[in-house]
Amino acid sequence: LEGEELSFIVLTDGKSVQPLAPTRDHKRVLEGDQGPNTGGMGAYCDDEIIPAELQKEILQTIVAPTIQGMEAEGRPYRGFLYFGLMLTKQGPRVLEFNCRPGDPEMQPQVLRMEFDLVDVFEKLLAGRLHEARMPWWQGSSVCVVLAAKGYPGTPETGKVIEGLAAAEGLAGIKLFHAGTREAEGKLVTAGGRVLGVTARAGELRTAIELCCQAVSRIHFEGMHYRRDIGARGLHRPQAQSAD
Repeated sequence: LEGEELSFIVLTDGKSVQPLAPTRDHKRVLEGDQGPNTGGMGAYCDDEIIPAELQKEILQTIVAPTIQGMEAEGRPYRGFLYFGLMLTKQGPRVLEFNCRPGDPEMQPQVLRMEFDLVDVFEKLLAGRLHEARMPWWQGSSVCVVLAAKGYPGTPETGKVIEGLAAAEGLAGIKLFHAGTREAEGKLVTAGGRVLGVTARAGELRTAIELCCQAVSRIHFEGMHYRRDIGARGLHRPQAQSAD
């Protein structure tokens, strides 16, 4: 399949559906979508990733039939449902399903949530998801994953992480820990994907720049990351006019 990938994640109580803000993951380990696949080297989230008409098509032709089909088979589904899609010239096509939110997609989504997830979960469990209000902050968010040397193969661990306080001191920044642990009073690496440095701002370009500032303040031996997370989103007007 040729096209752009899209992470389309919804919440459902088995009947009603509430879509989360659309996100785009970056799977390849190297910039320019080169190198082996990973669990995700970063993601960005804003309302311009797909037009409203395409979101409606995805909900009607992919999401609704999936949920209705599970109910018809006697296995109604409740919770997060992740649709990994490829946006082809022939329309959206399903690559995969996951019974969870995305990682790292959820990190930039969380920074745009202007609602209480606990309240939404309670309504979902009660079969009243249609009553849940899920307003989204009107802006953009970006997550850059800081990975350990060796990832996506066998990562080197036990490396001291520095600069976290300096990075978190920037307004609009949130650090999500993944492969970290405490050792002798210091924070060290403990996995392949170590941190998700996440920023939000009114414009995508500003969010990317802010994220880069935060990343520059963090260091551990062997740290590597992609510098082009969200870059394709900056070229949307040109791409649209070319089409």
